Amino acid sequence: MANENIIVTTTENIPGQNYTVIGEAFGLTTQSKNFVSDIGAGLKNLVGGEIKAYTSMLHESRTKAIERLRDEAANMGADAVVMMRFDSGSIGGDMQSVVAYGTAVKFTD
Repeated sequence: MANENIIVTTTENIPGQNYTVIGEAFGLTTQSKNFVSDIGAGLKNLVGGEIKAYTSMLHESRTKAIERLRDEAANMGADAVVMMRFDSGSIGGDMQSVVAYGTAVKFTD
């Protein structure tokens, strides 16, 4: 997949690369777990500890958000995304929204 070649970094500079800024790029996903996972999470909440179903959901959400960020950057003609960050929030009690965002850039060298 061509979008896998798009560099995504949390740094402002990519060593050895000069670039021009194209603009903001975003990748967003909203996910929820199924009813059975919610029951298991509720029971785990009573005794404490990691709720693996939700940890897995957040990991999957971040991966999907970066994938969509790469897609948007590619559609903008970018070679990379710099200063990538995540933001997340809950929607209702059982949905999680994750956005990956950064600055799409085009290499000049």
